[in-house]
Amino acid sequence: MEYISTRGRAPALSFKDMLFEGLATDGGLYTPATWPRISPETLRAWRRLSYQELAAEVMLPFVDPDIHRDDLVPLLDRAYAGFRSDSVAPLCKIDDDVHLLELFHGPTYAFKDFAMQLLAQVFEFLLVRESRTVTVIGATSGDTGAAAIEAFRDLQCVNLFILFPLGRISEVQRRQMTMVQASNIHVIGIPGTFDDCQRIVKEAYGDEGFREAVSLTSVNSINWARIMAQAVYYFWAGLRLGAPDQSLDFAIPTGNFGNAFAGHVARQMGLPINRLLISSNRNDILTRFFRNNDMSVREVATSLSPSMDIQVSSNFERLLFELCDRDATQVQTFMAGFHATGAMPLPAEVFERTRAGFDGFSLDDEAIVDAMRDWQQKTGTLIDPHTVIAMEHARLKRTAGHPAVALSTAHPAKFPEAVSRATGNPAPLPQSLAQLMGRPENAVSLPNNTHEVRQWIRERLASVGGMRDHG
Repeated sequence: MEYISTRGRAPALSFKDMLFEGLATDGGLYTPATWPRISPETLRAWRRLSYQELAAEVMLPFVDPDIHRDDLVPLLDRAYAGFRSDSVAPLCKIDDDVHLLELFHGPTYAFKDFAMQLLAQVFEFLLVRESRTVTVIGATSGDTGAAAIEAFRDLQCVNLFILFPLGRISEVQRRQMTMVQASNIHVIGIPGTFDDCQRIVKEAYGDEGFREAVSLTSVNSINWARIMAQAVYYFWAGLRLGAPDQSLDFAIPTGNFGNAFAGHVARQMGLPINRLLISSNRNDILTRFFRNNDMSVREVATSLSPSMDIQVSSNFERLLFELCDRDATQVQTFMAGFHATGAMPLPAEVFERTRAGFDGFSLDDEAIVDAMRDWQQKTGTLIDPHTVIAMEHARLKRTAGHPAVALSTAHPAKFPEAVSRATGNPAPLPQSLAQLMGRPENAVSLPNNTHEVRQWIRERLASVGGMRDHG
């Protein structure tokens, strides 16, 4: 498999080279040159596979020949060995034809563990084979940072720097990052929003000298390997609900659009998905786009569902590439206009391609609290403030006569304020989360300035021998 940039000016790369490149040199995102197609007969045969076995089948076309099947299978076994559910991703029927896919049984109680645990295994496998060390810089709106830190802690071949917006993630999310004591882990608080953190990361990637000096790569969802790993659980749920002989909808809480694009990948590969229901909070840029072609940036509002407090959804560019029939010149034009004006009105013929396959929906904080309370009273299930938006979306907008799956992206205990407002009491903390509270934190606060962040990273790497001689 070769990977090409959405902007068409970067060279095509193998899986291995794409993995470590992260962001393409032309500013675009890498995506597969072609989509593997899975036949209905093969999908039926996959129904009997375990999650790990299914993951190997879905991923192999994307990683071959850099990783052979005999190497991929043990990587997957190690990646998911620490999940608290034997099925890895339990699927629960919760109301009529609405199902909940529980994706929070990994080490950090969030869906990000599915990609991060595998990514760490793949990084270590390839880096040890080549005797290399890399620097990873990522931004988080809440769960990505904790998942990355848990997966990459103590790996000798990776130095990890995670930026998070000060005061804009939950205390549990912050402590999951700042309580870790590992010499290769560095947590940086930035005054501002997730979009500010993401901008600093992207500008670091855009500095060719810095990128070369520190051997920079990414574990944010701009890295294709994360999308690839997340596509698996769409197949997992679909096959358990009758695919390929039954089509279905998926409702996805999303901010940066990576999880949603993974669903589009599964559909491109042959899973019969009617619609991807894109579910957002008050920061509703994606909802506005899918409803009426309004991709326009507004001020980021703090909410009870902080992982979706985003206005610039990085992975949307991958979908834009598909909507433009993979015309990279069009993508360049649209993205340049978006960065210049904060808006991206698409031509009618391009926007119309979203009509059949996507739907947008959002709830504000008050409606989120009401929905959490209603679902608990009706079903006895406490749902986190991100997932509950998808639950409402599935209930209201699913395709008649077809099952819908809402992706449950995090354990509700990670969001005590929302749970308390909905139920009157915070959700009981699992023991591993309760142990985080009250201990000293390990993080640094830096200005919202790309130059100063890069300089601090250089100094930290120099102190641990992570800079190249010419850097």
